[in-house]
Amino acid sequence: MIGYATIGVGDLERAKAFYDAVLTPLGGRRTLTYERSQYYGSGDRGAMLGVVLPFDGQAATSGNGAMVALSAGSPSAVDQVHAAALAAGGSCEGPPGQRMDNFYGAYFRDLDGNKLCVFYTGR
Repeated sequence: MIGYATIGVGDLERAKAFYDAVLTPLGGRRTLTYERSQYYGSGDRGAMLGVVLPFDGQAATSGNGAMVALSAGSPSAVDQVHAAALAAGGSCEGPPGQRMDNFYGAYFRDLDGNKLCVFYTGR
């Protein structure tokens, strides 16, 4: 049902390098590229994540309570994404671990302070 979500960034090239590293373990790759944005997807025309320079020209800010959640295919993929985020300069908001009976997840912030979760539900 979700077509895409966007995250505001202050430096598009820096954000591209970060998300290239972070989304690779999920099979994510660059899909649509524009002057002010880069979108990532899996190539199956599913939902995309976009990193964008804000349209209004103002500074990008992270939303309080706003978070993007990325679905992973296994707990080890959750671990890999979280490790890639930290290695690429992100910060930990909650290490990988079992949160509920059917939810293994980890939380991190990107280089602009946007909060993301990567999770596996054990479908």
